[in-house]
Amino acid sequence: MDVRLTSEQRQLRDAAAELADELGPGSVLDLADTTRRARLEKAVSGTGFRELRSDGATGVEVALVAEEFGRGLVDVPFLGPILADDLHGRADGETALWTVSVDGLAIDATGCERVLRLDGSTLLAGRVGAPVPGADLTRAGAAAEGPWESRGDISDRHRHRWHALALTATCADLVGTARGAQRLAVEYAKMRAQYGNTIGSYQAVAHLLAESEALIEGSISVLWHAAWAVDELDPAEALQAARIAKIYAARATRTVCETAIQVHGGIGNTWECLAHVYLRRALVSTELFPVRLEEAGLGLS
Repeated sequence: MDVRLTSEQRQLRDAAAELADELGPGSVLDLADTTRRARLEKAVSGTGFRELRSDGATGVEVALVAEEFGRGLVDVPFLGPILADDLHGRADGETALWTVSVDGLAIDATGCERVLRLDGSTLLAGRVGAPVPGADLTRAGAAAEGPWESRGDISDRHRHRWHALALTATCADLVGTARGAQRLAVEYAKMRAQYGNTIGSYQAVAHLLAESEALIEGSISVLWHAAWAVDELDPAEALQAARIAKIYAARATRTVCETAIQVHGGIGNTWECLAHVYLRRALVSTELFPVRLEEAGLGLS
């Protein structure tokens, strides 16, 4: 496994990061800015990020975009459409935005009209119904409704590889979310003064942030192995790598986000502080494509 990015992959990552920084929500109030979101939607749609898989992109390249979008709390659909693209590809003559269904819920569904779900090896297409309230303020779920029409069968190898991609993409979103929450906490610790010094200068706070940084680095390692494995290993091995990465990153990201709230002190528990938006996104990503310890070979004997 070569962990170095190609020049094209670096450009892809930088483009996703620039878009997230420029048009992602910088505050809780920004989440209600429909003009900003419309500009973000136009930019994401125009770049072709949602069609990366049908353009031949690897799992690494999907993960690069998903991570930067998680870090920037990008609040237009990406995860659902990119997974639908891998399952379905571009449907000739269809302009509707597609997403995928997880346990009857169309995920990442804002603006999506059609939804795909797997019934064993059969791929079914339905429609996106009414919004379903959820904790994530950056991505909305909706009911996945029939009538369901068959789009054919997919092989077991494709199904396992798609599942590995789904877990890897959500893992990348988690790692990006952790990075965003950590950056928020570090910036606050640098400017918030107490007893004549910035709070980041005190060991108690510095140790919390250092532990979070270590958890993020560990998450990055398992993520990139899983992302590489999506296309380079046998589907069963790729799925195993993705399951392990998802479990590790989910636990690490929750700790990092909760630490960010703690570092903010009392203000961290207020609606206006962006830290809770990161935690909400992390909790929802954790519940997408859930993995049991036994499935990852991590159960206690």
